[in-house]
Amino acid sequence: MCYICGCNLKGPQMIRRELYVSQLFEFIDKPFVKVLTGIRRCGKSAILLLLKEELVRKGIREENIIQINFESFEYSDIDQSTKLYEFVKARISGKQRYYILLDEIQEVKSWEKAVDAFTVDFNADIFITGSNSRLLSSELATYLAGRYVEIPVYTLSFAEFIQFKQERTHALISDRYNEFNNFLQLGGFPVLHTSDYTMESAYKVVFDIYSSAILRDTVQRYNIRDVELLERVVKFVFDNVGNKFSAKNVADFIKSQYRKIDLNTVYNYLDALEGALIIYKIPRYDVKGREILKTLEKYYLGDPSLLYAMMGYRTRFISGVLENMVMLELKRRGYRVFVGKSDEKEIDFVGELKNDKVYIQVAYKMTDQSTIDREYNPLLEIKDHYPKFVVTMDDDWHDNIQGIRHKHIADFLLMNELI
Repeated sequence: MCYICGCNLKGPQMIRRELYVSQLFEFIDKPFVKVLTGIRRCGKSAILLLLKEELVRKGIREENIIQINFESFEYSDIDQSTKLYEFVKARISGKQRYYILLDEIQEVKSWEKAVDAFTVDFNADIFITGSNSRLLSSELATYLAGRYVEIPVYTLSFAEFIQFKQERTHALISDRYNEFNNFLQLGGFPVLHTSDYTMESAYKVVFDIYSSAILRDTVQRYNIRDVELLERVVKFVFDNVGNKFSAKNVADFIKSQYRKIDLNTVYNYLDALEGALIIYKIPRYDVKGREILKTLEKYYLGDPSLLYAMMGYRTRFISGVLENMVMLELKRRGYRVFVGKSDEKEIDFVGELKNDKVYIQVAYKMTDQSTIDREYNPLLEIKDHYPKFVVTMDDDWHDNIQGIRHKHIADFLLMNELI
């Protein structure tokens, strides 16, 4: 078992993803069910393995740790809540403290009933993972309202990508910009960074991950019958990463291909894709009116490599991919993320964290004055004191203008604090 991503590779490697490990360990023995959510193969299983190691290190006996991976054939017969309850009950003795680790829990029908019963019947600390946020959130809200804490897990950040490479190669990374180009092309699924892959083989791995997420977390979970039509919606979304979006545009696109789809079906498919964490919907925010708008949101991907696996690596995608990377980084850091609107101008991202904000413009390169004006002017119109960034891949740097900082995206992603 690979300790990086949970896949069945030879030669275990323990690489701590401190962002998630620290969050999870903070809640050990606290009276909440701990819920790790994330797209398939983003590393949730590995984090549970790290948790088990930590528990053993703290003196917990292994027989007091009940760990089940529901994607393993070994547990394939535990497919409903009653079976899960009986399986766990048979391994619990008296009033001892037990630690129950349940991986890919959505594979068990009515699992939430069993988890709810564990919190009542046993002296247990419970940790679960799942690859479908919609199912987990709706069922947890029903049975465990106020008694669970969710920890979203994302694919590797650029900082983690560097960490993985340094630990795998036992060599320090000296050229972060060159490494960013590699990260840009490979994406962040941990399995791709356990050894060397060609681009072709890497995208094949990602396509298999995508296919699994589509089939198991979208088609099966939402009883989608017209898979070919779903794939057309996916293609439209992927081809428009970072562009303003409307369900009507999707319907018109599909109509141009001599297929029909109604707007409700478009919304249902998008909701299913969001639930599987294949895509993220980022709403628009009126900076001056300080309100969330309900139209022309944008969609981004759970990892940029999904785009390459589906449609090939093309330079025309680069601006949207850079935006995608910044969006994911903001989410990793706990920000609520919006697309900003200021009068007729657009700000790529407004990030909110508690009482603070950050404004970010993202571009590939600012090669002429019109591009510089387009990126800086919306930020210059915002008169508050919150940090403002223009993030690009430029080799030349523009002076900070009225406090707006220009950063290479590699440097931006590696910043310890944005605020």
